Amino acid sequence: MQFGNSAAAGLLQQRGRPDLTIVGGVSVGQVIAFANQKGGVAKTTTTLNLGVALVERGKRVLCVDLDPQSNLTMSQGIDPDDLERTMFDVLVHKTPIEDVILRREIDLAASSIDLAGAELALSSMIGRERALQKALLPVRSAYDYILIDTPPSLGLLTINALTASDGVIVPVQCEYLSLRGLIQLENTLTMIRENLNPDVRIKGILPTMFDGRTLHSREAVEILQENFGDLVFETKIRKTIRYAEAPVKGTSVLKYDSKGNAAKAYRDLAGEVLRNGKAK
Repeated sequence: MQFGNSAAAGLLQQRGRPDLTIVGGVSVGQVIAFANQKGGVAKTTTTLNLGVALVERGKRVLCVDLDPQSNLTMSQGIDPDDLERTMFDVLVHKTPIEDVILRREIDLAASSIDLAGAELALSSMIGRERALQKALLPVRSAYDYILIDTPPSLGLLTINALTASDGVIVPVQCEYLSLRGLIQLENTLTMIRENLNPDVRIKGILPTMFDGRTLHSREAVEILQENFGDLVFETKIRKTIRYAEAPVKGTSVLKYDSKGNAAKAYRDLAGEVLRNGKAK
């Protein structure tokens, strides 16, 4: 399978930029969105476990739950129904984001089902695509990395995440239909770069749900590598029940099974991200 030349080229031309952002003459933390309009590709799993792996390396990390399903929030043992203020209040009512940050394995800007109404509430506001970008400005200098978990759509919440971000990591399930979704995402990123955020780039493509025993899974990785080269992370997130078990305990897989292969995969990914997100 070959992707269109323009889609592949649009992604490839973005790599190789330094992991340093300057805002108003001050160096601030990198903002990375995890985006893929297809659900079930390990966006939430990756946001949390990469964040914890970066914390293990001494980095200051804020994870932002921008998905109304609140899986990232629940993965840290937090019941969204018990929260008085969430990212909905930050985006719609301009509540300072510091007021919704909870300290767990990582710092977490929590979400609840209320966020499902944010797109409608924001739709009549001027500058609605920049609501998250503005909300993050006061805390960017306090963190080395801000990681944003997005919903499985390319709607206004995801557009807010892409507008606020320096880079995008795309978790891609190792199957054909998931690969096709990359073209839709690139079309959205092109629109974002032309109209809202000229500097947003693909930081890396992460193969997930990888099963080395199946030819289909191996071929999917080969297709990604043929089309996107060094943008594809060397790390592959393999299928394992550990990723499902850890959230039940309200922890990352690095805490739940610290010495296991699942934890090692995200520590390896953290190493790649710290090397500027390029597979080596």
